[in-house]
Amino acid sequence: MTNKYLTIYNHLVQQIKGGGIQPGTLLPSEHELTEQFSTSRETIRKALNLLAQNGYIQKVRGKGSIVIDISKFDFPVSGLTSFKELAQKMGKKPKTIVNELSLLKPDSYIRQQLQLSGKDQVWKVIRTREIGGEKIILDRDFLVRKFVPELTEEICADSIYAYIEGKLNLTISFAKKEIVVEEPTEEDRALLDLDGFHNIVVIKNLVYLDDASLFQYTESRHRPDKFRFVDFARRTH
Repeated sequence: MTNKYLTIYNHLVQQIKGGGIQPGTLLPSEHELTEQFSTSRETIRKALNLLAQNGYIQKVRGKGSIVIDISKFDFPVSGLTSFKELAQKMGKKPKTIVNELSLLKPDSYIRQQLQLSGKDQVWKVIRTREIGGEKIILDRDFLVRKFVPELTEEICADSIYAYIEGKLNLTISFAKKEIVVEEPTEEDRALLDLDGFHNIVVIKNLVYLDDASLFQYTESRHRPDKFRFVDFARRTH
């Protein structure tokens, strides 16, 4: 016999997949769902938790459960892809807003990440990425100046990687990545359309050239309802 919460879960999944419940709409409240399905609030919460775990809804503080667009953007975790390249693959027209471009001496955290001395300088680049009229990614980049001597807002608004590879003739080779879920910072809330979301997905990258020189540290901060992070894995024997 199927548990009641699984029956409710499967019913709501069919409604979402079939278009009966549109992305961006609020599900009825827990109280309304208990009456609709003639069950307990605990059973409803189990069904809602399963919907959230499987990417169908996002629980937003003060609002309730919002249905997620299940046609999320696939973000390749294992690759090294620029935002411009990613948007082109999606067939979406992107917009990049350069919030900050500055040359500075890095603080202790950035020095440690990039293994720099006190004399080294880095470019700090803060960019908001907009797709479909929504600001959904905030990129915080730190690039070592001895590898990237010059940067302009025009380059940052287009593609830094295209500039590095096409104009500086450097080969970007590999990265070490870490993926974490964090509470949004004040900067995140100011520069992204978070609209009540209480967490963001952060991909931290240490990026290397083909001679193994570490030249970039970046944090790519994503609104959680817009992306599906994908990878390809092969079992080794």
